[in-house]
Amino acid sequence: MTALMTLLEAGAVLQPGISRAPEVDPGVGLGGSAFGAFLSTLLIGAIMIALVPGYTERLVDRVDNDIVGSFIYGLIVLVALIVLIVLLAVTLIGIPVAILLAILVGLIWAVGAVVGFLAIGERLVGSEDGWLKPLVVGALINGGLTLTGIGGLVSFVVGATGFGTVMRDWRE
Repeated sequence: MTALMTLLEAGAVLQPGISRAPEVDPGVGLGGSAFGAFLSTLLIGAIMIALVPGYTERLVDRVDNDIVGSFIYGLIVLVALIVLIVLLAVTLIGIPVAILLAILVGLIWAVGAVVGFLAIGERLVGSEDGWLKPLVVGALINGGLTLTGIGGLVSFVVGATGFGTVMRDWRE
């Protein structure tokens, strides 16, 4: 009884009409996520096109040549890396390695996702007059998918395909 009295005296019990949680507009969070997806794809893609244009073009061509193979390879490697990270994280000594590996996998995933969306943009508008249009189209698609309910699944498939392409290129 004493604990209940202490809570009542401290004002822990809410009065009728007083909300505990702040009101959140879901549209703001969704719009921010879409803008973040668009901007990150645009920035990483611009950096790749500016610094390693030949590599970027080669990866986009590889995605176009073997979409299914790249997706399956990316999915298998991703699952294997996640298992490895979890196994490393279980051991005290492996925790720093697991953290570094997780960061590396995240960076490779980001590059792979950009490659995937760049390939979609290139297929839709072509790249004869440069990579700007395909990059913007791919970034818009990524941002647009974030606004839809099914967008996460489609973005995952595109990301896994690009991830597989990057990993296959490093393997060879």
